[in-house]
Amino acid sequence: MEKIIRFCERVSQGSGILAGVMMLIGLSLVLIEIVIRTLFDKTLYITEEYTGYLMVAITFMGLAYTLKEKGHIRMVFLHKILKGKARIILDIYSFTIGFIFFAIVTFTTTNFFWDSVVSQSRSMQISETYLAIPQFFMPLGSFIITLQFAAELIRAIIQLRMGTVKEQEIESKALGH
Repeated sequence: MEKIIRFCERVSQGSGILAGVMMLIGLSLVLIEIVIRTLFDKTLYITEEYTGYLMVAITFMGLAYTLKEKGHIRMVFLHKILKGKARIILDIYSFTIGFIFFAIVTFTTTNFFWDSVVSQSRSMQISETYLAIPQFFMPLGSFIITLQFAAELIRAIIQLRMGTVKEQEIESKALGH
């Protein structure tokens, strides 16, 4: 089980790095557009479209990394009330809901992506970008966060079975970094 958890965390780490690289690409694209407009009174024509695609990809690829690092917004009032095994059971419930939700999102975005592949959809912008390429990051990111929810769920089940969870350890994991 530990190997599965480590694998999921490495995949999440990789998707977070990819999201960071995409953020740098988007930033570079906007800066280049600014320089070209200012100095040469020209435009790239693709900046707005491609930064939109990159924003979607950054969002979906960053989800799993953010979950792994406990960076999502959390409602922790129940964590402060519950102690020990009750708190772990709450985590198991929460991770199960997250897993199911993102499994559905993965299925839905995969259908959306596949429809673009089959119909060979292109953007209506000047670039006529093959839409399956930017849409690919939605099911990929959804699948990776589904894996991360599975890893978090497995970790919580292991903690519940061991029964030797320290209160301080649970609290620090619940609140994130």
